[in-house]
Amino acid sequence: MNSVHDMGGMHGFGPVEREENEPVFHDAWERTVCGLNFGLLRARAYNLDEFRHGIERMQPARYLASTYYERWLAGMTRVLTEKGVVTEEELDRRTALIQDNPDATPAPAASSASGEPFQPPATTSGTHPFRRPAAAPPRFALGDAVVTRNIQPHAHTRLPRYARGKRGVIDRLHGVFVFPDANAHERGEEPQPVYSVRFDARDLWGESVEGREALYLDLWETYLLPA
Repeated sequence: MNSVHDMGGMHGFGPVEREENEPVFHDAWERTVCGLNFGLLRARAYNLDEFRHGIERMQPARYLASTYYERWLAGMTRVLTEKGVVTEEELDRRTALIQDNPDATPAPAASSASGEPFQPPATTSGTHPFRRPAAAPPRFALGDAVVTRNIQPHAHTRLPRYARGKRGVIDRLHGVFVFPDANAHERGEEPQPVYSVRFDARDLWGESVEGREALYLDLWETYLLPA
């Protein structure tokens, strides 16, 4: 998605500020948000790609001003309301209740926004959540020269802007996995091979790169063309 959220190759944001001995959670509410998200993903209230796309649609100024778990909370809220699991009015009422009565234990919601009780789908244990069996041989082999597509999507994608239209070499085949660009938009899984592609960093960021740096990106087959 072309927005401020795709920061991997953007200049002007300053150095990455590293916090010494940073804790996993800075406050108790962050732990709660983390647990809620993993629980909702396990219950299949939404999938991982839908969650990521929910974060991507935050307003740029709010995104940049938010902390990591504030972004998680915004993404979760957006997707859950869009899917009708909860309404904005229900969230507002619950928030007001907690603000007015911090020690209160609210009763659980009896139903989703549709009026029907929310029932998580059955899960399949013992399987990789995103890997799928191969339906056809991979298009590319180790050592093949490729070029990434120069796409400008308005929807979710895992192909960063800085790597579009760039030449690389297939370094590894990971197997077949769910395609995020489809899975984020309820178009089904559309599984396809994923490759580790090696790029010369100079081809991505010019002569300012130090030494003989290289970057490896895991990319879906749809993103690649023969060079």
